[in-house]
This record gives sequence, structure tokens and C-alpha cells, in this order.
Amino acid sequence: VQLQASGGGLVQAGGYLRLSCAASGRTFSVYGMGWFRQAPGKEREFVAYIHWSGGSTNYADSVKGRFTISRDNAKNTVYLQLNSLKPEDTAIYYCAAGRPTYGTIWSISGYDYWGQGTLVTVSS
Repeated sequence: VQLQASGGGLVQAGGYLRLSCAASGRTFSVYGMGWFRQAPGKEREFVAYIHWSGGSTNYADSVKGRFTISRDNAKNTVYLQLNSLKPEDTAIYYCAAGRPTYGTIWSISGYDYWGQGTLVTVSS
């Protein structure tokens, strides 16, 4: 699976963005999809996950209630809606595909394929 993330940019605090991740190659619909982010000088961290069916989602506590993950299997695309953005949300956002178990949804090791990342910068 090849993943291409897009939609990042510069936004003021309180603003919003919508990230997209387009997949090509192997069958997209069999994979769970995750979003991770990496801020300067920090480790990559889990943001959100969506089951291959779209019927189940998980979020990091830091983004719960502000971010929404969704997918359109007909378009081979997963989305991350970022609302009420904060300066601490500034990071490179990566999409990932895999078949994580419940215990590895939040872990980098749960995913086999990664996109190149898209930069989100939130100004105060």
C-alpha cells in the first residue's frame, strides 16, 4: 500500500484543517488506518485509528472531542478533521495502514505502511 497524506498548513489557534490520506496498491478496505504525529524533538505519537469497516474509532486523550477520523473505502481515502486547534497540535502528521490488534492500535509497531507526512502548524 502506498499512502499519500495532504491537507496540512498554517492555521491560527482555534482554527481547523482537514487532512486526507489517499491509498493505492493493495486493497485499502482490508486495513485499519491510523494517524500519528511527531512534533519537533519528540517521538511519534498516536492520534487516531479507524477500523477497516469504519465501525470503530479510537483517539488519543489529547485530541478526543476535537479531532475526527473517517474513511471512504470507495475512494481509498482516510480523513482526519482537526477542529479547535491548539499550538501544541503543531507536528508532522502521518497516516498509516495495518492490521493492528486492540493492544497495538496505539503503537507504531501495529502498522505496516506509512505515508510521507503533512505538516500542521498552529500559531498562537
